[in-house]
Amino acid sequence: MVEKTPVGFIGLGIMGGHMAGHILSAGHPLHVHNRTRAKADSLVARGAVWHERPGDVAGAAEVVITIIGTPADVERVYLGADGLVARARPGSVLIDATTSSPSLAERIAAAASAKGVTALDAPVSGGEVGARDAKLAIMVGGDAEAVERVRPVLALMGGNVVRMGGPGAGQHAKMANQIAIASTMVGVCESLAYAKGAGLALDSVLKVIGSGAAQSFLLNNLGPRMAKDDYKAGFYVHHFIKDLGIALAEAERMRLDLPGLALARRLYEELARQGHTQDGTQALFRLYGASVRA
Repeated sequence: MVEKTPVGFIGLGIMGGHMAGHILSAGHPLHVHNRTRAKADSLVARGAVWHERPGDVAGAAEVVITIIGTPADVERVYLGADGLVARARPGSVLIDATTSSPSLAERIAAAASAKGVTALDAPVSGGEVGARDAKLAIMVGGDAEAVERVRPVLALMGGNVVRMGGPGAGQHAKMANQIAIASTMVGVCESLAYAKGAGLALDSVLKVIGSGAAQSFLLNNLGPRMAKDDYKAGFYVHHFIKDLGIALAEAERMRLDLPGLALARRLYEELARQGHTQDGTQALFRLYGASVRA
C-alpha cells in the first residue's frame, strides 16, 4: 500500500470545505484549521485532525493548502511569528489558493525559500459548484519541480492545473480571470434587464441566446438564477469586490486603463452599500431588475 502524503488545509468556508473533503476522500491524512471550529466538524467526524492554530497544521503536514479571506489574512497566517512559514517542516510545500496580491505571493515565496520551504500561489476558479464537483481551474505560480510534486493533490480538486510561471504568476492569472468575469457579469445583467424591459420571458431568452454566440458560463449558469431572483452565494459579493480592488491596483501599477473593470467595481460597491455583501455575485442584477418594468 502506498503511503499517502499528510495534507493540511486551512480555511473551510464555502469552497474550502469541499476542497478539503476531496483530499480526505482520497485517503490522505488531513489536518485542518478554521477560524470557526464548527465548520470543521464534518471533516473531523470523517477522520480529519483538528488543530487550534494554523502553525500547528504546518508542523503536522508535508503539504499545506490555504483558502482564506483577504491579503491581510494571508500575510498574517503565512508570515506571522507563529505562522506557516515559521512552523513548516523543512522541504514541505505551502500552497495558497486564496485570491490575493501577486506581490504578497512573491514575498511569501522568498520568505519560505529562506526557511528551506517552498510556497506556491494557486488561486482557483469555479466557485462553490466547481469546488463541490472537483472541477476547479487551478492557476499556479512558483517552482516548477514543486508544482509537479504536489500536482496529484491539486488534481483532487480540479483537473485543469496549469503552472503560469514563477511566484505571483498564479495570482496574476486569477486577476485576468476576475477581470473577464467582471465585465461579463455586467453584460449578462444588462442583457436580461433589456429582455425584461421588452416584455420577454427570461427563461426563453436564456434558452435561445445561451446556445448562440452569447453563451458563457455566467449566462448559462447564473442567468437562470437572476431570472428567479435567486441570489444565494456561490461566491460572495464582498470577496469579489476585494478581488476587483487587487486587479485595479495591479492594472494601475502596469499603467493599464481598464474601464470595464472600473465600472464593475463601482457597481458592486453600490450593491454592497445597499446591504448585499453576503449575496452571490449574480446579485448585481438587483441594480438593474428594480428599475425595469415587469
